[in-house]
Amino acid sequence: MSEGWGESRRKTVVWHDPLVTATAGAGLSGVDFLVAMRDGTMAPAPIAELFGFKIVDVEHGRVVFECTPDESAYNPIGLVHGGLVCTLADTVIGCGVHTTLGVGFVYTSIDVNVSYLRAVTKDSGPLRAVGVTTKPGRRVAFGSAEIVDGDGKVVATATGSCLVMKR
Repeated sequence: MSEGWGESRRKTVVWHDPLVTATAGAGLSGVDFLVAMRDGTMAPAPIAELFGFKIVDVEHGRVVFECTPDESAYNPIGLVHGGLVCTLADTVIGCGVHTTLGVGFVYTSIDVNVSYLRAVTKDSGPLRAVGVTTKPGRRVAFGSAEIVDGDGKVVATATGSCLVMKR
């Protein structure tokens, strides 16, 4: 440790093989796949484990995730990096779209447009992200996200689109 840098900290990240989850989920509809993750009968995605994303609610066309950022997600100016918030927004938009897909279909993000409205720190409390499918589609689907802090204040909004494909 260099002098003046302060106390060093550690964070251990554990994740599960994503191909095992993908294979197990191949025979499920999108909503059933996400319900299995929420209920703990299927492992979450490694990115969710890295950032501490937890699925709170799942229904057709809508998902809710929570995460509580810590200092490991800070940028050099002492705030949670916008990339964590963007990843959370992209996740709930994509998962919202996923809930509309039948067995044998997958998606990937085409784009995400995030508007950051408020700074996030470890004192912001848990972030709650709601993703809603605004237009399902056979080839392209659209969604939106709203992320609020522990006080219920909106910290970011986002829109995005997903390419829908046969598995």
